[in-house]
Amino acid sequence: MTASKGKVVVGMSGGVDSSVAALLLREQGYDVIGVTMEIWPQTDPCVIEHEGGCCGLSAVEDAKKVASVIGIPHYVMNFRQEFENSVIADFVSEYRRGRTPNPCIVCNRVVKWEALLHKALSIGADYIATGHYALIEQTENGRFALKRSDNHKDQTYALYTLTQEQLIHTLMPVGHYNKDKIRKIAEKAGLPVAEKPDSQDICFVPDGDYARFISEYTETEDVPGNFVTEDGIVLGQHKGIVHYTVGQRKGLGLSLGKPSYVREIRPETHEVVVGDDKYSTEVKASDPCFMALESLPERRERGMRVIAKIRYNHRGANALAYMSSHNEITCIFDEPQRAVTPGQSLVLYDTSGYVLGGGIIQ
Repeated sequence: MTASKGKVVVGMSGGVDSSVAALLLREQGYDVIGVTMEIWPQTDPCVIEHEGGCCGLSAVEDAKKVASVIGIPHYVMNFRQEFENSVIADFVSEYRRGRTPNPCIVCNRVVKWEALLHKALSIGADYIATGHYALIEQTENGRFALKRSDNHKDQTYALYTLTQEQLIHTLMPVGHYNKDKIRKIAEKAGLPVAEKPDSQDICFVPDGDYARFISEYTETEDVPGNFVTEDGIVLGQHKGIVHYTVGQRKGLGLSLGKPSYVREIRPETHEVVVGDDKYSTEVKASDPCFMALESLPERRERGMRVIAKIRYNHRGANALAYMSSHNEITCIFDEPQRAVTPGQSLVLYDTSGYVLGGGIIQ
């Protein structure tokens, strides 16, 4: 009998990617345990049920069915408190401050890695694994880093906060495949989620109405305010700052005779600044995390050439990056970038596709 390559806890969301991740690891000789994380704090089935989501009742049921087909044990673990205290609290707080957070990045850092890895190691596992499209490699300097997956589903942007310790104990078996291939593998293995659609929304706001969610969650109504120009001329009234994000054009309800965009949100005065589309060359990001590097150079004249992304679906652009203080990255783009949005992440790559690090855009 072939010896196991080690025990691995696979985070199974009920989707095809994590299901195939578990299947591949089983076939590669790992001792696989499937775990679905209960993270949504609601108890009303009508509220938490969301087909295709990663935290509804269907996720648990689909993961159990897949585990049965593969022939691995499956458990449900409760991470509701961690999720509510970190992910939801940050989401609500950031929107109330006029910023646009990425809750998936916070969830990956605090729940899917920090909490799940701690639990996995405590029960004797060697690794955790997920269905993310990314690669983990050791770089020439000895550090471990994520490398961009060679397909349009690359998910390294949302994982830039992972630490060296977490990377050492993480497996990402689907990173070498594209989505079509993953579905074919699932179909051939008879997995019941082979054709299950991807979730397109934030899991705890399945209808995409962030303002409604924040109002219901906090049991407070958002405060209306004014649309204004850069120099303070009032253009009309808005519904509340949580309804808007920098770069937004649709849904403003203004007729100004030309296309108008949200340029800035001022939470202290409840003003939403509207005008021409905004482009920026310089971006500053706080709370830096580093992966392939220990840090960036400290002065602009010693800055490092990088490829930088300012949102998940941003293609990335050439830039110079350096540490402008101990807690701040400054990134100077070669060409101005549209709608740099406070609360989103700035993620830096080298030309080989390795994640260098990143931070939260200010």
